[in-house]
Amino acid sequence: MFEGAAFFWALAGGYAVERFVGETFRQHADIDIVVLRRDQLALQEQLRGWRLFAVDPPGSLRPWLVGELLPASVHDVWVHREGRDRWELQVMIQESEGESWVFRRDRRIRGAIAGLASSCKGIPCMRMDLQMLYKSQGRRAKDELDFARVRPKLTQVQCTTLAAWLSTANPGGHEWTARLAT
Repeated sequence: MFEGAAFFWALAGGYAVERFVGETFRQHADIDIVVLRRDQLALQEQLRGWRLFAVDPPGSLRPWLVGELLPASVHDVWVHREGRDRWELQVMIQESEGESWVFRRDRRIRGAIAGLASSCKGIPCMRMDLQMLYKSQGRRAKDELDFARVRPKLTQVQCTTLAAWLSTANPGGHEWTARLAT
């Protein structure tokens, strides 16, 4: 459904993790997609005919009106087709400045948009070190499982980058940092 889209998008979350790892290993409630905030209206156009709901903090859903620019506090859009009884997509809004992506939880962490995704079996997937940084903040059981499966597949550069980002975002330390060093 995003093939040929005229804006940056990438598969994220559990399905991206499984493509990176090379096998299916857990259940998923929906498909996670990441887009840049600056492309949100192009996203609306791409998903014309779908039902889009903005997630206003602290988690209340409301229809996302056609042509509405989401406020900076909205980071997620939940989507389903008319007549479906469950969510099909969770679109995560990625912050950016110029040609750089910015980690919204700590703006010191950033990188080139050109390196925000890589192809995993023909599908653009969010870079895995950044995906793990996002997952490190929630510490849900599925995030721990994803990290355990991803860690052996990360390159030394990805491990070093993720460890540095974890140290920046968690000055008191993070359990995954030591696991990245081994």
